[in-house]
Amino acid sequence: MPESESEDSENEGTMGNVTRVVMRPPGHSGKAKKGHLCFDASFETGNLGLVELVSQYEYDLYIRPDTCNPRLRLWFNFTVDNTKPDQRVVFNIVNFGKKKNCFLEGMTPLVKSTSRPNWQRMPDENVFYHSSPYHSGNYVLSVAFNFDREEDVYQFALCYPYSYSRCQTHLDILEKKGLLHFQRELLGESLQNRRVDLITITHPKNMVPEGKRHVVVILSRVHPGESPASYVCQGLIDFLVSNHSVARALREKVIFKIIPMLNPDGVFLGNYRCSQVGQDLNRNWSKISKWMHPTVHAAYSYISSLDQDKNIELDIVLDLHAHSNLRGAFITGNTYNDVYRYERHIVFPKLLSQTVLGYEATHSVFNRDVNKSGTARRVLCDTMRDSVNCYSLIVSYFGYNNHSITSNFKYYTEDTYFKVGRNVVEALLEYYRTLGICERIKKKESKSSTSLRPVGSAIWRCRSSRVFERRRHSAPLAHRTLTLLGVLEQPKVASHRILSRPSRYYKGLTNRFKSFKKAQEYQNQPALSIIDFNRMTFT
Repeated sequence: MPESESEDSENEGTMGNVTRVVMRPPGHSGKAKKGHLCFDASFETGNLGLVELVSQYEYDLYIRPDTCNPRLRLWFNFTVDNTKPDQRVVFNIVNFGKKKNCFLEGMTPLVKSTSRPNWQRMPDENVFYHSSPYHSGNYVLSVAFNFDREEDVYQFALCYPYSYSRCQTHLDILEKKGLLHFQRELLGESLQNRRVDLITITHPKNMVPEGKRHVVVILSRVHPGESPASYVCQGLIDFLVSNHSVARALREKVIFKIIPMLNPDGVFLGNYRCSQVGQDLNRNWSKISKWMHPTVHAAYSYISSLDQDKNIELDIVLDLHAHSNLRGAFITGNTYNDVYRYERHIVFPKLLSQTVLGYEATHSVFNRDVNKSGTARRVLCDTMRDSVNCYSLIVSYFGYNNHSITSNFKYYTEDTYFKVGRNVVEALLEYYRTLGICERIKKKESKSSTSLRPVGSAIWRCRSSRVFERRRHSAPLAHRTLTLLGVLEQPKVASHRILSRPSRYYKGLTNRFKSFKKAQEYQNQPALSIIDFNRMTFT
């Protein structure tokens, strides 16, 4: 197997990314010709460690392991240029660190080019994930690709990249807008002196809180290869700072503290899970070192100060992640010996299941797994007050099952990741409505909102006044049927059939009205110590 050569750099080893590596056929010397592919990963979030030429049409590609941690290999992001028209090749990515991943379920890599800058999924028929006898039986991702434009630079990636520079640019734009309800601070710096930002979003009167205030903390991108988490976080931030009625209602009563990128060094270097020094930061919350884990140390110190502040009610800590095996979005929570605390703990995940795009309740777990004892979710739930609920919200690299349409599987895109972030905000509003902290949005505003229906309420209303006037002659209001959600619906049958129903039918309606009235009284309580889901109605 011939060695690769490069005119521009000799950085081909597994310790770093390839830099303008040109692949020449055996026996060729001199200047590279069109069709001698040039591979490059020497850019932010790039990852490709080694390229080997197998034949004129086939190349073996090796993922660069995380810095100082050779076991972790999944994220890849590289470019190819110096192509010729209609050049067909096969790329074999041969050294995945884990066999079980979304490629085993049918996921395909992403590709874009300079003339087509939007990311696209490669066709299923051109991607093969298989056990290769030519690579010691290891699982290999083989991609058949046709380069159709010689002037283009093609980029291939595991998932939609989201760089440290993009995060900084996004925050710079928001900061320059001068929004009174948005504040950006420097929480700390990484080992390579990159910013760890702290974002505060709330009503201006809450920037210097007087009296008790409710606080939600959002953490993101502790694992650098989990780029979907950054898209979810950006969608959440953009929605919270907007003029939407949902965002305004939350800002009025709740303070949001957001750390959008906890591992900026790992993101910049193109690592999958680790920091610059090979540390998985989400396994070290129980043994934080100020020198080895400065970003986690800064985050933990700040969250602890919030928990100890008597004027702050820290309600939720939500850590955003991405999953390489499972589909959809789901929650990982904790279990408690106190049944009342556990009942309170599962309320927010229940609301998420009703709002988040592609939520998979079957994947959600609540446990005290020993292997996860060093994670933010586990450590914070043990060290903070009992009223603090800590979760990990995990979104798939792959896609989700949409049960509302016939073709039920859909890939996640950048836009749908943003939508998941907005859905999280909607669930938070429902949560604080349930606790009686946030008021319900007026009817005029809710028409243009995200069509959130009140949870646990028994609001008796006509579906449409026009429908009522049009059908009033059919049956009096007292004979209308009542749905389980407490919405008055006009019966579609003739009036004489309704009036002929037995008296036990009307007795049943009376009993149902009484039960919903009790549920409404229960909903209006200022707080919940234990939740009875049989009394709560979700849409």
